[in-house]
Amino acid sequence: MSAVISTIIVNYNAGALLRSCVDSLLNCPLEIEIIVVDNASTDGSLEALQGLPCLQIIKNPANVGFAAACNNGLRVSSAPFVLFLNPDCFFKPGVLAELLAAMEKDGRAGMAAGVLTNVDGTEQAGGRRAIPTPWRSFVRAFGLGRFSDRWPRLFFDFHLHKQPLPDHPIEMEATSGACMMIRREAMQNVGEWDEGYFLHCEDLDLCMRFRQKGWKILFVPDVKIIHVRGTCGRTRPLFVEWHKHKGMVRFYRKFFRHQYPGVLWPLVVTGVWLHFVLVAGYHGARWLARVCRRKV
Repeated sequence: MSAVISTIIVNYNAGALLRSCVDSLLNCPLEIEIIVVDNASTDGSLEALQGLPCLQIIKNPANVGFAAACNNGLRVSSAPFVLFLNPDCFFKPGVLAELLAAMEKDGRAGMAAGVLTNVDGTEQAGGRRAIPTPWRSFVRAFGLGRFSDRWPRLFFDFHLHKQPLPDHPIEMEATSGACMMIRREAMQNVGEWDEGYFLHCEDLDLCMRFRQKGWKILFVPDVKIIHVRGTCGRTRPLFVEWHKHKGMVRFYRKFFRHQYPGVLWPLVVTGVWLHFVLVAGYHGARWLARVCRRKV
């Protein structure tokens, strides 16, 4: 029987979570093609997959980044629907069937996602969100969202996880690349992942291009996916933050540069890198505190 869903997992030192992710796929009641694209992991995470059925492993000789690895898997996949899934995600049997059913009901649904949750069941930010325009990102970065009750249109927070869950699938502006199901027809129309991003913001880029082509992005509230956030980048926070901010500059230049003429554009870029400096200082202070505690 042909696979209904091709699942592409990009792995980089995800440890035991990779096997948990694959096991949750093997327990699904659907025919699923599983493709693991490994970005030169060194933690032995691939060894736990030996002997598993319906599994294809692509080993990259170096860490080529998330977008490029997704494209590696996409090019060898074959099913009419493609699930891009982080190795630190897992779910109960039947979840993918619900996500698939929601997409099959709407022929213009090019992408769908569910509720990303922490292990304790609380909803994470990022699973349902609006596009983080430069202004929205400025509002969030500098804590101006606290004024949203008084001026909701001006100080709108693009993360929507604090809003009540809807009681049916709804359209949204963007979702996370941690778990997104895509109709192959839509992907062929929109194009592959932009490999100019190394890590972070490539999912926002894809969502923008889907909406520009007229494809809907669905949020399916009955679908719950547990996401152990940040597993692959936990040991290198500054590396992750550098690429996150670099990706954000690329994203803004690609989609919003025309909205910020003259001196405003340099101010946008400066704001992004100023935020990086603040975040880097925070991580540096935490590292120094840990070193001091060890010496005591």
